[in-house]
Amino acid sequence: MTDRELQLKAVALRRAMLRLISNAGAGHTGGGLSCMDILNVLYNRVLNVSPETFGSPQRDRYVQSKGHCVEALYAVLADRGFFPASDLETVCHYQSHYVGHPTRHIPGVEMNTGALGHGLPICIGMALAGKMDSANYRVFTLLGDGELAEGSNWEAGLAAAHYDLDNLTAIIDHNTLQISGHTRDVMSNEPLDEKWRAFGWAVKMVNGHDYAALTEALSQPPEMGKPTCIIANTTKGKGVSFMENVAKWHHGVPSDAELKQALSELDLAEAKLKEAA
Repeated sequence: MTDRELQLKAVALRRAMLRLISNAGAGHTGGGLSCMDILNVLYNRVLNVSPETFGSPQRDRYVQSKGHCVEALYAVLADRGFFPASDLETVCHYQSHYVGHPTRHIPGVEMNTGALGHGLPICIGMALAGKMDSANYRVFTLLGDGELAEGSNWEAGLAAAHYDLDNLTAIIDHNTLQISGHTRDVMSNEPLDEKWRAFGWAVKMVNGHDYAALTEALSQPPEMGKPTCIIANTTKGKGVSFMENVAKWHHGVPSDAELKQALSELDLAEAKLKEAA
């Protein structure tokens, strides 16, 4: 799949995510939009996993530690065929398994997440098991930068380096905003790259909306004996002008008028991509 094809897919995925949030009446809109390109590259270029191989012991593992942005994951999993796209119409509805955080009731979801700071520790266990079994699978997790205020992430970071887990990649959705404002004001975690290097990780910094850069960072062989941290610099609310870099869209349901405007902007972006092809 070419970069242009991924860009067009990203427009469709953002459109699907916004519609499901509107229909659900709940959702973490800004963070879902910021991480969509990362998920798009992971599931369409990097991860060795599919609906047919999800039960295979040799599949790659992906855990969404920033589980509150599950709507983006739902859109991607539906697009990849893990479940029918019509299931998205039931998100957050009565008796639906599709709730506001990932659960293992959903095909393609490895682990229940949502309590911040749990995803990376879980992935340490998965990666360590892979080492003990001499397995070839890789383990990936996506964290929010605001989530890094949870100390369990740093304990896990120490353990990953101690056990030489070079089969583990942690991706940080570095959009610099969390529910109550900028991460630098709420609980500064900068400089992120130096902190992770000090914890013994190999660190890469990329534009989290650049498909070529993401593909290279996620696909390259790991540095021997070191877990990898990819700091993906992103824009909260990416793709919708009035949502970009606005903290209130951390969680928010667009009104009918706002949804119409957002979808119109995505339609225009799609048209421009097709014209440029």
